[in-house]
Amino acid sequence: MSGISIIGTGNMARTIGARAIAGGNTVEVMGRDQSKAADLAKALGGGTTTGEWGTAPAGDIVIVALLYDGVVPAVAQYGDALAGKVIVDISNPFNATFDGLAHREETSIAQEAAKVAPADADVVKAFNTVFRHVLETGRPDVFIAGDSAEAKARVETFVESLGLRPLDVGGLKMAHWLEGAGLLTVGLANHGVGNLDFALGITELPA
Repeated sequence: MSGISIIGTGNMARTIGARAIAGGNTVEVMGRDQSKAADLAKALGGGTTTGEWGTAPAGDIVIVALLYDGVVPAVAQYGDALAGKVIVDISNPFNATFDGLAHREETSIAQEAAKVAPADADVVKAFNTVFRHVLETGRPDVFIAGDSAEAKARVETFVESLGLRPLDVGGLKMAHWLEGAGLLTVGLANHGVGNLDFALGITELPA
């Protein structure tokens, strides 16, 4: 399966890490607080290791599981340590009232991360339309966006190892609209659905 490094020690890092281990992947955890990273690695089990913040991740796929305002600075700080890696941004840049995106231009955190990543690294947007507890216990569709077909294929293989269905939405510029879809889930949770126990997905009609 895949070698995964997770930058971050929060709830999404824990949930993705647990599913990754269950899916037969190797997992490394990296956090600014080394003790939190060690605690998460111990909780995940399955041979999960820890890496030092800012050093070259062991995994070929690097999942940046940070709040949106920490993603670009972290990618910039890691710099050449991310050379040749597939960088997966899972963040949602919501504004303070959760009714709009924090950035005003037609961009995305993934696109901004790509600007500071090494030239031979590939950024993919994924997992941002799924609530954490749904990802933990359900089988939601996972939408992905990226400019590299090879990088997306590697992320798709990883998603499939989690028992989930990856769905390619196009190039990295589509990450902006995936962030909008993340915002849509919040609107549905607060209004039309009224709870967090759902995920956006695709239902294919019979021919």
